[in-house]
Amino acid sequence: MANISASMVKELRERTGLGMMECKKALVEAEGDIEKAIDDLRKASGLKAAKKASRTAADGVVRVKVADDNSYAVVVEVNSETDFVARDDNFLGFVDTVLAKAFADKQADVAALMAGDLETAREALVQKIGENISVRRVVVVEGAIVDAYVHSNNRIATLVSLTGGESELARDVAMHATAQNPRVCKPEDMPQEELDREKEIIMAQPDMEGKPQEIKEKMAVGRVKKFLAENSLVEQAFVKNPELTVGKLIKEAGADINGFTRLEVGEGIEVEVKDFAQEVAEQLKG
Repeated sequence: MANISASMVKELRERTGLGMMECKKALVEAEGDIEKAIDDLRKASGLKAAKKASRTAADGVVRVKVADDNSYAVVVEVNSETDFVARDDNFLGFVDTVLAKAFADKQADVAALMAGDLETAREALVQKIGENISVRRVVVVEGAIVDAYVHSNNRIATLVSLTGGESELARDVAMHATAQNPRVCKPEDMPQEELDREKEIIMAQPDMEGKPQEIKEKMAVGRVKKFLAENSLVEQAFVKNPELTVGKLIKEAGADINGFTRLEVGEGIEVEVKDFAQEVAEQLKG
């Protein structure tokens, strides 16, 4: 049987809002797999989609540079180990240097970008600051009209590419995506495996029990459609004017959206969280 730690139960509680014993039981049955436990809980209780995991392996910043003619833009994510270093002027100066070179070269390959002087500068900064520094991601977006939005904490940024329209429109859509975090641009962009997983969860929920298959199918179609609307950029209610969807906003401006890129510092990476007293004890042993 998997060892279920208190921190795992705590994370599941935070992400689902369910009770401690219910979360612990779900984790035991899922053999410690938090994502599987969430799926099982959704099937059993009709729980809505859970919050995403908040644990991240790295701190750092994202930075954006947009061409004067809005024909392309670049976003970079550079990681540090702590928030303290992420605010350090030496670190931020290095980030700006990385961004400037990526922008000048239109280079999205991190290894190619860092080869030579930038890698030397990174190594020197690591020696000076005493923390690992890494350039994690670089994205170049080109299009008829490209603009960007960076959240005030410098941890989330979005680039949007439009065909037609003005840069201000692209910036507004980027701001919306930064705030609302859609999973895909358009409903048809949602991977089939995601749709299949969502339908499986819906079909297993308590209010489906005992209903004829055709009724269950009709209900599932409606709920999958709602899932797509909630997670597709063009179907979401625009944050500045909820009476408009983002898609309608773009259409009314005589434009179309090519796509968006949203980066959030440290997303998709987990970090081991140690008890402070335990960490000190381990260091004393060493």
